[in-house]
Amino acid sequence: MTRYGPQFGPDITFLGVPRCDLDDPGTYADADVVILGAPFDGGTSNRPGARFGPMAIRMTDYLPHDGSRPSLALRTDGLVDLRVLDAGDVEMYSGDIEKALPALESAVEKVTRAGAIPIVLGGDHSIAFPDAKGVANVLGHGRVSMLHFDAHADTGDIEFGSLWGHGQPMRRLIESGALRGDRFLQIGLRGYWPPPETLDWMAVQGMRSYEMTEIGRRGLQDCLTEAFVTAMDECDGVFLSVDIDVCDPGHAPGTGTPEPGGLTARELLDSVRRICLELPVVGVDIVEVSPPFDHADITAALANRVVLEALSAIARRRQDARDGTVWDPTQPLLEGR
Repeated sequence: MTRYGPQFGPDITFLGVPRCDLDDPGTYADADVVILGAPFDGGTSNRPGARFGPMAIRMTDYLPHDGSRPSLALRTDGLVDLRVLDAGDVEMYSGDIEKALPALESAVEKVTRAGAIPIVLGGDHSIAFPDAKGVANVLGHGRVSMLHFDAHADTGDIEFGSLWGHGQPMRRLIESGALRGDRFLQIGLRGYWPPPETLDWMAVQGMRSYEMTEIGRRGLQDCLTEAFVTAMDECDGVFLSVDIDVCDPGHAPGTGTPEPGGLTARELLDSVRRICLELPVVGVDIVEVSPPFDHADITAALANRVVLEALSAIARRRQDARDGTVWDPTQPLLEGR
């Protein structure tokens, strides 16, 4: 698989980071993180357009695309303190899901075998199957837990006559044995899907869903703290999958299946930061950004910041581990300056 570059739009990298070629292992042998584009929306059931998500996430930023983004909150520069490379888009024809998903799985597996963390820019949520499975193929089936931010459970079985689609990847992951159902934590569910029989299947698998009603009653931080304990029980790493529709449509209008009543943008970014600070994250995807339905780049900008929060926090976690320090989030912003 040669570096495809852009499947849509200009040939740009994420905020100007260097390129790599997955067919040339020497180009990413020293990478900490490799960014992959998954420009695929052949699994959507409602509004399409997520195939243009990777391009929008890479480029939606008002600052120079100079490969540097110092974090005010964490005092790290995720694009500099880590070796972050962009392998371009995996070629994924949205008309052939059974060919597109294995191509992405192969790419993610290459990145993981090289010792780097794959961050995949979607694309619809059907790509979560090859993303998480590609990581688990290397680190061990059943050894990677899932933290899944979404309005929807994505545990459907056969939809529109197909086993594959953006409402089914979590069921396929569990059925494949790549991920354990009882190490599957879902955050932000709400609305009117899935039906009772699907919820019954989820209960049998041991899945844990923190619906917005529970989050509202208990508080997001308490729910996350509890989820972290389960996520690290008998697992070596965590895959973080973020469907942008976990946020209220007022904060993320550019998505295919908007569901009112979700997280705020601030709550999502704080959650991503905390996860990547406190847990050994081994893979990330950010999905369901649909630019044709976005307004003023609100959704693309949020997805861009999800990636940056993850990178900044991973860099902070590694720096603290190296230096024997513990980051204090209550530290005044200008202390010591």
